[in-house]
Amino acid sequence: MNLEELVNIMAALRGPNGCPWDKKQTRQSLKAFLHEEAHEVLEALDENNPESIKEELGDLLFQIVFHCQIAKEQGEFDIADVIKGISQKMTARHPHVFGSESFQTPEEVLVHWEKHKRQEKKHQKSILEGVPKSMPALILAHSIQERASRVGFDWSESRGATEKLDEEISEFKAALESKERQHMEEELGDILFSLVNISRFIGVNPEDALKKTIKKFTSRFQFIEQKAAERGKSLSEMALSEMDSLWEQAKTCKP
Repeated sequence: MNLEELVNIMAALRGPNGCPWDKKQTRQSLKAFLHEEAHEVLEALDENNPESIKEELGDLLFQIVFHCQIAKEQGEFDIADVIKGISQKMTARHPHVFGSESFQTPEEVLVHWEKHKRQEKKHQKSILEGVPKSMPALILAHSIQERASRVGFDWSESRGATEKLDEEISEFKAALESKERQHMEEELGDILFSLVNISRFIGVNPEDALKKTIKKFTSRFQFIEQKAAERGKSLSEMALSEMDSLWEQAKTCKP
């Protein structure tokens, strides 16, 4: 099997004698599936299971081929145009590989990358344009901060970021005293934004960090549920002190 065969399968599914479900789909109806498949790829990457990664990448590729087929039917473009476009873009953005430029560090490459992207989009008014607003908020914040950093809008060291966090926490405490919902929401957002900035400085993906903590919390909470069941109780029947004791036990177990 190769890409051309997959494209032909997609064309047959959308053809006169194809699948009623596939023929009915539109760009809008497929958005949820594209979103789901992308997240399943991310989950497979987290599990680091080659077979799962291979399978989920295939499902994501199928969605791409699906959209290309719809565009072809409408006389807009096909998958060959998509491949040609991205090939030309990557070649142009890597003159140190396909041309005569010489970049020695990843930072130099990023500076050129942003410069070239601005040249490609001459009417772009802001370096922050083009960041997908539909991304999870933590990743969106990370991407925006990263772009701002590329033009020098950044602290020179992580200490500035941590001091900013301290400042935001103080402002949040003041907002709690005011009990004004909008004020509290704003200051809480500032704390989260500052935490993402710190994660960027230390090279930690904030989305991954939070997911790992959620996984850890889930494992420990389920340990409490299991122990409660062994005692013939539901959690609602247990005192907080008893649950706290089980929580401490859970912390000694591997997640």
